[in-house]
Amino acid sequence: MAINLNQDIIAVIWDFDKTLIPNYMQEPLFKKYDVDDVLFWQESNQLTNLYNNIGIYVNPDTCYLNHLISYVQSDKMKGLNNQILRDLGKEIKFCKGIPDFFIRIKEKIELDPEYQNYEIKVEHYIVSTGLTEMIKGSLIADYVDGIWGCEFIDTPYKPVGNGKLNLDINTQKEIISIATTIDNTTKTKAIFEINKGVNVHPDQISVNQRMPEDDRRIPFGNMIYIADGPSDIPAFSLVKQRGGRTFAVYQPLNSQSFKQVKLLLESQRVNMIGVADYTEGSITYDWIIDEIKTIADNIVEKKKERLSKGKKDVPGHLI
Repeated sequence: MAINLNQDIIAVIWDFDKTLIPNYMQEPLFKKYDVDDVLFWQESNQLTNLYNNIGIYVNPDTCYLNHLISYVQSDKMKGLNNQILRDLGKEIKFCKGIPDFFIRIKEKIELDPEYQNYEIKVEHYIVSTGLTEMIKGSLIADYVDGIWGCEFIDTPYKPVGNGKLNLDINTQKEIISIATTIDNTTKTKAIFEINKGVNVHPDQISVNQRMPEDDRRIPFGNMIYIADGPSDIPAFSLVKQRGGRTFAVYQPLNSQSFKQVKLLLESQRVNMIGVADYTEGSITYDWIIDEIKTIADNIVEKKKERLSKGKKDVPGHLI
């Protein structure tokens, strides 16, 4: 696959929990195993201090992953594996207007004759501290171009001697270890991967390699990052400081949620805030659509300028 250096792609990057869905995606999981979700999160939130007391640092953003494994090992979630997580993803309920809004965003750009002429496209990405398999099983999966999230291993490779590894297919298939974690700081790494095109060209590009701005697949100026709160400040800051747009959403009828995003706006962490309602006519719908069109117009102007410059460099006939 050829590497696209035209920088004609707009990336809409989404958080998941309390951004695309009203609550946490683990709710169907807790319901299946009759686990009290309030108690689970209370236990999980204690783990950082408990482990710190015995000299072990635990990442507060992702310690819940090990706690889920503990629930499996203690038979409170017996048999939990990646397929079950994906199946449970089908039960996730989304905010108003999702996934229709994902389709409308693409149509507004890709069906516009002028934008078509310059081959401008929109891509949707999800970068979440939640569970990748559940997102892949949800109704939004067909509308996104990439997902970054946390993943488990449920079928391990084990040593069989002479440096060889085989899949352990005889064990009961349950999640036993963590494969990948995304926390609120490593979200920025995922955004850099989108910026450079690592997700599209993993064999050709590394996120750590030096790359001129003009060679990056999606410039930061072509990005909009949408999330729900203070935990997304590293990602908000990265995108906004490098010329992208940032939008914070809050849940309707939730004053605490509103106060959090209002503070983000007042501290200039985000460009705009709005309720997590993506139906046509809402402020959130109108602002995001308008900013995407602005980005598309900027791409058109840059391409026209580039083409005009090239035309001026062509020698004409002497008179």
